[in-house]
Amino acid sequence: YNWSLNDFDLGAPLGRGKFGRVFLAREKRTGYMVALKTLYKKELIAGRVEKQALREIEIQSHLRHPHILQLLTYFHDEKKIFLVLEFAARGELYKELKRQPGERFNEHYAAKYTYQVADALEYCHRNNVIHRDIKPENLLLDSNGDIKLADFGWSVHAPSSKRTTLCGTLDYLPPEMVQGQTYSVYVDHWCLGILCYEFLVGKPPFLSDTQHETYAKIKTVNIQWPYYITPGAKDLISKLIRRQSSERISLANVKKHYWIVEHKNRSH
Repeated sequence: YNWSLNDFDLGAPLGRGKFGRVFLAREKRTGYMVALKTLYKKELIAGRVEKQALREIEIQSHLRHPHILQLLTYFHDEKKIFLVLEFAARGELYKELKRQPGERFNEHYAAKYTYQVADALEYCHRNNVIHRDIKPENLLLDSNGDIKLADFGWSVHAPSSKRTTLCGTLDYLPPEMVQGQTYSVYVDHWCLGILCYEFLVGKPPFLSDTQHETYAKIKTVNIQWPYYITPGAKDLISKLIRRQSSERISLANVKKHYWIVEHKNRSH
């Protein structure tokens, strides 16, 4: 079946990215709600990211996991590429974080979300995909309040799985990327540690006024621990945010970590 824009009723805009926008849409025949992401070909070419866009499509169309936003199908016309994505009704996790008291999650939510992201990443890595851009803005929540990992724009299929391009968000970059060394799937482990810290504290650990200071803190792995971070959370985060990428705790062990197990299913 060849899909086209005529198959959908467009609804409210859900957001806009650099190269297009995302709309709520309804598939006319079934009434099924989706998110329709539009990418302008001209802008992709001007930004020299057409390869990246095609890679995002290629990667995401092969991934099927309960905590990964599913690319249902895609089509294009002369001007645009359309991605038909699963609709995550509760939107960006980042906004949810900002709505919390003190703009930070309690241990139950932090553990639950960290577990779900670890589960999604473990699946990505099994399929030779490094996400490389894990941060609250790239995590969505479905109607049940569960995580959907989105935005595979930066991710790579990693058969050789050693790469050297600087990408991702500054506050989340691991030392090996800051220093331009080769890196592997372990960049995602580092980012998961940063994410867990941000869930609990409300901001990432190396955030500084200047890029230079941020880099310096990353290179020395200089983390300040607020008084309210519990020993269990600190233990897990410290095992993920390790300078030596090979020393970072495995995702399987993140999921089994005592702090995660204790908090992920019960809210206090």
